[in-house]
Amino acid sequence: MNRPLLPSCLKTRRAPLATAWLAALITFASMAAAPAVAPLLLDDYSDLKTNRNGVERLLVDDKAAGSKSQATQKCENGVLTVKGDLVPGRGVPAFISEVSPLSADGKPKDLSGYEGVRLRVKVTKGTLIVQVGSADVQNFDYHSGAPIAGKRGEFQEVRIPFKEMKRAWSEQTALNLKSITSVNLVSFGVARDSFEYAVDEIGFY
Repeated sequence: MNRPLLPSCLKTRRAPLATAWLAALITFASMAAAPAVAPLLLDDYSDLKTNRNGVERLLVDDKAAGSKSQATQKCENGVLTVKGDLVPGRGVPAFISEVSPLSADGKPKDLSGYEGVRLRVKVTKGTLIVQVGSADVQNFDYHSGAPIAGKRGEFQEVRIPFKEMKRAWSEQTALNLKSITSVNLVSFGVARDSFEYAVDEIGFY
């Protein structure tokens, strides 16, 4: 039986089409074979004072800004608990920041291979946000995620993409992932209030 002849236009397009399909398959296979970036652990609170980089955690209050907030931190059985009272000054907000530096000398780290911050946290009272310190930001208005929502009093895993983090009052600039200096857990408010949260792991994904 004689096979029908293909139009000349289809004959000329068959080879480029096959080549395109082959290239697409090779690209897909290489993407599937490429290993994902392993999560990076910053702190599991197994040490009473220092994170996994051997750097001491810092509890920063708002007294230099004119407020009078106070807080305590306790690390026990691999869980860090922070609680206290927010006392805003006249015309200024109140905050307490739990700072976990990435290096002892303050030099920035390159996190461009990661998508964001992940943590397991339990918020009991007050408002808590995750903030990323950057050597590029000089006025302390670091990039922050949205307030952590979810069920009160229960541990939950939270992921905050870098691309969704914003600055509060400054011009919105892109977060330079090659300039990261710390991860900060910030409790804040504009009225007197108490807060409490616990975290058992924090790092990057």
